Amino acid sequence: MLRALRSHWPEYLIEAALLGLFMISASVFTILLEYPASPAVTMLPDAFLRRMLIGIAMGVTALALILSPIGKRSGAHFNPAVSLAFWRLGKMENWDTAFYVISQFLGGAAGVVLVAVAVPQLLSDPSVLYIVTVPGRAGIAVAFAAEFAISLIMMMTILQVSNLPNLARYTPFFAAALVAAFVTFEAPLSGMSMNPARTFGSAYVGHIWTAFWIYMIAPILAMQLAATIFRLSGRTVHCAKLHHHNGERCIFHCAFGKLLEKERAESGG
Repeated sequence: MLRALRSHWPEYLIEAALLGLFMISASVFTILLEYPASPAVTMLPDAFLRRMLIGIAMGVTALALILSPIGKRSGAHFNPAVSLAFWRLGKMENWDTAFYVISQFLGGAAGVVLVAVAVPQLLSDPSVLYIVTVPGRAGIAVAFAAEFAISLIMMMTILQVSNLPNLARYTPFFAAALVAAFVTFEAPLSGMSMNPARTFGSAYVGHIWTAFWIYMIAPILAMQLAATIFRLSGRTVHCAKLHHHNGERCIFHCAFGKLLEKERAESGG
């Protein structure tokens, strides 16, 4: 444990910072597009259009974080379910996985706390409600199924794309596009989490724990299933980074060099 902390503490702090920044962005854009006194609500009365704009904003945020220098260094999981899936696939050490998960939970909560301190009345307004993720009108069963489905799709996409020689470098764009699409179309069903730490951050600050178990269980189960399916397919998981075409250090059980060799061979380089 101490060796992991001494060697990899920058990556742990980065993971906390990444989810913290994501939560700040989610809070700010939700306030801008949903708070009743915001000019955007008057100019854009269509709720679906506003939700689509939030989705695009969050997709761009995810993309920017993954492609940032710090995102390239830690691998930009900022989701315990993602880290646990890569651990299941043998790409992460036990203590690295534990500290990634702890950091993600702390970072998610810290991001919401910062916004709550800065603009408490805006974040707590019922139209924003600490950006909590709770089941929609269709109920708990639908919310669980929806969270499971989007988490499975996300992890399967990451694994498929990041391990294809000519597509691996575009993994961040695939992930960001899915975030935008899920916020736009799935959010009314479950609030669109896919991320236990993201849900915890909002629930902790807002003291709203409605069906909290869904967001702890469904994403983890779905991403573990994705890892199992990919392992049974016999394909190689080269690394746990979402973007590896960079010069940042890698703390995972990395075989990216082999993928790079395949990429060069297929491109004739």
